[in-house]
Amino acid sequence: MTLHITEEAPSPIVVRRRPTRLWRPRRVLVTPAALDHAHGRQIVARAEDLGLPVERLKSNRLTGLRDENPRRAYTQAKSTLAVVTAPPTKLKLQPIPPSADWRFDLAEGCPAHCQYCYLAGSLSGPPVTRVYANLDAILGNLENYLGQGGVTSASQTRAAEGTTFEASCYTDPLGIEHLTGSLSAAIRYFGAWEAPVQLRFTTKFAALEPLLGLPHRGRTRVRFSVNAAAAAHYEGGTAPLADRLAAMGALAGAGYPIGLTIAPILPVEDWREAYDALLRDAAEALADVREPDLTVELITHRFTPGSKTVLEGWYPGSDLPMREAERTRKLTKFGSVKYVFPGDLMKTMRAHLTERIAVRLPTARILYWT
Repeated sequence: MTLHITEEAPSPIVVRRRPTRLWRPRRVLVTPAALDHAHGRQIVARAEDLGLPVERLKSNRLTGLRDENPRRAYTQAKSTLAVVTAPPTKLKLQPIPPSADWRFDLAEGCPAHCQYCYLAGSLSGPPVTRVYANLDAILGNLENYLGQGGVTSASQTRAAEGTTFEASCYTDPLGIEHLTGSLSAAIRYFGAWEAPVQLRFTTKFAALEPLLGLPHRGRTRVRFSVNAAAAAHYEGGTAPLADRLAAMGALAGAGYPIGLTIAPILPVEDWREAYDALLRDAAEALADVREPDLTVELITHRFTPGSKTVLEGWYPGSDLPMREAERTRKLTKFGSVKYVFPGDLMKTMRAHLTERIAVRLPTARILYWT
């Protein structure tokens, strides 16, 4: 199956650094519990310094966010930042294969407008970006999971990564870092942690300045979520691909382990050439970095009946291919239904990308295909 998009042959991306447009929510809601924490008060101060309207709530509940029109509810929620405290359930970490041993959340929700959003159907209620004020408790809890886990902790091939903690399962922490400072705090925490550990996060943004100069000590892997140029229109509100690749090169030059998360892989028109062009541009971005510590994660597009319903409400005009008849129906380990590409197409795409990665990025380690 091929998704037909009329487009000229891809041209090389010019890797450059330029001022980054930062997200400015229209509303900042703050719960009383969040103000009990120093980190919560710091987030409020950051918002006020940017001239954002801050509303201090009288209770710890977020109300008035729903709307009968799903598109209107989405628009309002996507322009709202809520400063709250992470509930106790957030301190009971969950495994997150195949990425990492454990996931922990600095926030929930994301300012981007990706038409394939992975959070659709996963988060309850409108997609407000909730940032957590009780950061000390979140980070202090991680030590309880040291040396445990079933991904890197139990893998001979990835054991050198130590116990791995994924911080971007339910958010893009770099996209909100100018408002929270939470990601920088986490990087410092891992840099000072005298143990075999690694912080991992992936991003579609490029505002890397807060991360430069941090004492990361090689214990944070920054992965950039990228895709073929023909899929760029599915990623509204994100940094341009050229800027992401430039940021990747700059962070690699600052000693960070880096990664490419190629996702969601789609059979766009001329997909072989399109993904090869992406890999070529990634290699160009790293041309001046000697022996970068680079990993690649390959994630194909899939959807569930629930996520499809949510996404069609959020993006009614999208041409994202979500026709069940063109997919293979599978069951997850939890017994729910998901739709993936047919097996023959998956094998063909996997073989091609694997071969081109070996040519374009010969020192990269492919962590998984899914």
